Amino acid sequence: MFDNLKSKIKEIAVAAVEFAEETLGSNKGKQKKEMAVQYIVSRIPVIQPFKTLIAMLLSSFIDDAVEFAVQYMKSVKEEV
Repeated sequence: MFDNLKSKIKEIAVAAVEFAEETLGSNKGKQKKEMAVQYIVSRIPVIQPFKTLIAMLLSSFIDDAVEFAVQYMKSVKEEV
């Protein structure tokens, strides 16, 4: 179960980082990360009562997914 969930979180992380970047712009790294994490948690494909539990259990993984997405977005921008 967690493998599928982790895969979905990685997918959502890219959209979350894009959303935070578009919403907050530059020089707001901490706020963008918090917004991206909230975006991911709100879209985790589990029923509402379990979202908080899953977010707590996978908090480190979610943070890593956001950081990976940030690096991915930077690499894409450099290629363009």
